[in-house]
Amino acid sequence: MSVAEQITRELPTAILRWYPFPKDCEIAYIGEEDAIFNMLTISKQTKVTLIQKNSHGEYELDDDSRQYDYFVCIQEIEKLREPDKLLKDVKKHLKNTGKLLLGMNNALGIRYFCGDRDIYTNRNFDSIEDYYRAYSNPDDNFDGKMFSKSQIETMLDESGFDRRKAYSVFSDLQNAAFLFADGYVPNEELSIRIFPTYNSPETVFLDEERLYSRLMENGLFHKMANAFLFECSLDGSFSDALQVTSSLDRGAQDAIITVIHDNDTVTKEAAYEEGKKKIETLASNMDKLKERGVPVVEGTLSDGIYTMPYIHAETGMKYLERLFITDKELYLQRLDEFKAEILKASDTYRGAFEMPAPKEESEAQKKRRLNRKRKPWEEEKVLLQKEAFVDMIPLNSFFINGKFVFFDQEFVINDYPVDALVYRAISSVYSGTPAQQQILPMDELYKRFNIPYDNAEHLSYLGDVTSFWLRDLRKEQELKEYHEEHRKNPNDINANRQRMNYSVDDYQRLFVDIFDQADTRKLILFGSGVFARRFLALYGEDYEVSAVLDNNEKRWGDKLYPEGYQPSDGKFKGVEIESPETLQKFRHGEYKIIICIKNYLSVMKQLDAMGIYEYSIFDPGKAYPRKRHPICDDSVRSYENSTVGKKGGKKYHVGYIAGVFDLYHIGHLNMFRRAKEMCDYLIVGVVSDEGVRRFKGTEPFVPFDERIEMVKSCRYVDEAVEIPYMFNGTEDAWKMHHFDVQFSGTDYVNDPGFASFKEFLEKHGATLEFFPYTQSTSSTKLKELIEKKLL
Repeated sequence: MSVAEQITRELPTAILRWYPFPKDCEIAYIGEEDAIFNMLTISKQTKVTLIQKNSHGEYELDDDSRQYDYFVCIQEIEKLREPDKLLKDVKKHLKNTGKLLLGMNNALGIRYFCGDRDIYTNRNFDSIEDYYRAYSNPDDNFDGKMFSKSQIETMLDESGFDRRKAYSVFSDLQNAAFLFADGYVPNEELSIRIFPTYNSPETVFLDEERLYSRLMENGLFHKMANAFLFECSLDGSFSDALQVTSSLDRGAQDAIITVIHDNDTVTKEAAYEEGKKKIETLASNMDKLKERGVPVVEGTLSDGIYTMPYIHAETGMKYLERLFITDKELYLQRLDEFKAEILKASDTYRGAFEMPAPKEESEAQKKRRLNRKRKPWEEEKVLLQKEAFVDMIPLNSFFINGKFVFFDQEFVINDYPVDALVYRAISSVYSGTPAQQQILPMDELYKRFNIPYDNAEHLSYLGDVTSFWLRDLRKEQELKEYHEEHRKNPNDINANRQRMNYSVDDYQRLFVDIFDQADTRKLILFGSGVFARRFLALYGEDYEVSAVLDNNEKRWGDKLYPEGYQPSDGKFKGVEIESPETLQKFRHGEYKIIICIKNYLSVMKQLDAMGIYEYSIFDPGKAYPRKRHPICDDSVRSYENSTVGKKGGKKYHVGYIAGVFDLYHIGHLNMFRRAKEMCDYLIVGVVSDEGVRRFKGTEPFVPFDERIEMVKSCRYVDEAVEIPYMFNGTEDAWKMHHFDVQFSGTDYVNDPGFASFKEFLEKHGATLEFFPYTQSTSSTKLKELIEKKLL
């Protein structure tokens, strides 16, 4: 079983893995023999009886007098037409001190207001409307229904469970990462702690996590939780938990369960036996920080449980967010003090930092990493910390009596850049309140702390340095498929919001048919930032851009170049940036404007006020197909006349191959021939010289212009295109060319990256085909012979 399969199988157990079941208690588990049942049987050392549905699809308890200490029922009540009948039977079979642990989805959960589909009807908003559209006819197929909190409480009251404690669940029953006792208000920034999961992330149109603080402010946080766990007690005794946080998605060795208790203590415990060492490391790290003069929340380790006091104070994160608004100078002073605490944690020295290799890496990825040309700052000696506590961020601190006091310092990386620690601390503060960027740009803080703020590539590198260990910890590579299936995609959210704000015709004109009339009119871009540079990189060769407009007069007269290219490259002449007043020189019907700005509404209003309506909006997340550039008339006919599905026809219509094609040889020719045998129209993407240098760490023997001409000269090739080196992946290629199949060499068959590419293509109606390379000849072998002077 893979790591991903192990983790996703265990995620549903978070709802009860923390619960303090007494040893040898008797539990009746209502449901199937699933992960929760197995966890109760093995991990909790309890006696568990499985109660399953009978042949009529109903749960039927024995008529004998057997009684249990606990009944556990997670989500099953929702699938019954008469749930109250089962609840009354459960009460009869509970001991006088017994408890029912009932997990229920919330019909009014915030996820459903954000656009998630109903888990039973697979439609939007059915639970919010109490299913009046879904089950209005007697013959409608009933798969289940969710209830609101008040409906569940009424049901429990009528069944005799009038003494109970409710826990609000986020994200949901299948991944209960956070539980909050009813009435308890968490003292932390949840927007950067909770990663919401969905049944249908492609329909979501709101950032759920950005709503939590507003819900708390208005008393709606618990009412609109995504699910509930009800602890129903016949004798009135309950767990003392106020908040439970589980990190089962980190895997057995790193998963920790944190519980805030109502006696003002906090406990941390390994979720699995394999993780007990992690708790010992935490205790040791906190002792080290204390010895080095860093203020910490002190704790004690006993029987594998780390206990510390609950602190009634603002987190460092909330304090800084509040201070930013009230006293900017003091805010900057506190950040200086925060950096001083980071430096106090360990000795520093100057040396070269080497980015660790990813835990999951294919041979091809390893080769590219080792051959990659190192950046200047990677060669320099930088300030390194011998033992870097990489989680020393404001979120993991309190502000008490004028000092930052740290907690939860589980992670240490040796010989780690101080700049990366400061970069992460700053980024974490801004992630909680993005509006700060408009008042005090992060660049000013980078400058204050001597971080090269004017080098975007260096800042991106620092971002990678600060996140590589987080990606490993969160198992992002292993759980990529799970996250794609259950987590939202920002591009989908933007697109869904766009569709809601406009009529069908306006949406089509503004966001879909953006190249309408772009061939017959002067094409003008509005905006000179990342979006505009990306547009030039992807579509600059298909459409001639006559001008670039920007409201920032400091940019007027500068030249705009495609993303990833600089004036020194000499490949692009650049497009001059001008004032929007330039539009006054043109008559209506002479131009087409494409707005290339993230916050496009202000520009739309500006153009409308000028009486200009010939515009569309470029969305980098959309897949706008590029123009076709067939090499010859036969290629034109091949593209226009598909033979797929016809007698003697090809398997695919449009095929795609990508490569460097340096030292063009028989292996390349054979691959093109085999690909053309399987498709009507073959597109070949050729890596640019800059792409070879940056991603293969070597210099091509043959320059790009000659390589692409050799590819074009092959009779099997219908179109040859340059691969924009900043957009050189399979997903980028499909978005530009909308092919039906990508052909590749068999040396990538077992590459994990290509497995995910294949999944992406199949979701979009395309696929991957692998061809064996010619064993006797390859560009690499030819280069080796040249270097040895054997050719």
